[in-house]
Amino acid sequence: MSAGTVVLVGTAVFAVGCATGGTGLRDGGPARTDPVAKTAPSASSSEGFSEASGGASGKPLNKVDPVALLKADPKVSAEIKRDLKPCTGKEYPVDVSYGKVTGSPVVDIVVNVLSCADALGRGSYVYRADGATYENVFSDEQPPVYAEIDRGDLVVTKQVYGKSDALAYPSGEDVITYRWDGEKFTEQDRVHSDYSNVVDGGSQPAPAVTQKQ
Repeated sequence: MSAGTVVLVGTAVFAVGCATGGTGLRDGGPARTDPVAKTAPSASSSEGFSEASGGASGKPLNKVDPVALLKADPKVSAEIKRDLKPCTGKEYPVDVSYGKVTGSPVVDIVVNVLSCADALGRGSYVYRADGATYENVFSDEQPPVYAEIDRGDLVVTKQVYGKSDALAYPSGEDVITYRWDGEKFTEQDRVHSDYSNVVDGGSQPAPAVTQKQ
């Protein structure tokens, strides 16, 4: 994940220590930027969700329930919705960030859905406020995936696995930078890193080659 400054981040990162019934990983193809239906924000939040406030515009930030937002969104896959359950108690494996990434006067919402068993990113979504509703303007359900806001850009990190790679040791990583063009996100930059597994007898991956594509 990028170490850049994230504007107005209110992230709820939940501990993962229990397995759900199956990972439900989906071969969803590339990120989708097609128009999607709108979903209404909720006035409440799931327990443990951190509330952020304010913004570059000075407008207060309304609290939303990210789980309700995902479940009401027709663009979120049935597999994600089916497996979107608490890991422990009422704690869902969902990370939420608030920040400016679409040029809207109201802050946008980035939601990442993780797996309970191994904390792998299963889906990443960007919601843009439109009056009293939120519109899904970006989805990537090709795991493992994780999205962040970095200085006004959307940065998506994807681990790359070979056929014989263990889950803990991917072959490499793609970091893709998207920018809002007024209607949708377009790819601006892509950096691929290959990893070597020879460090400490193969117990830790280390960057070997980094290249732009």
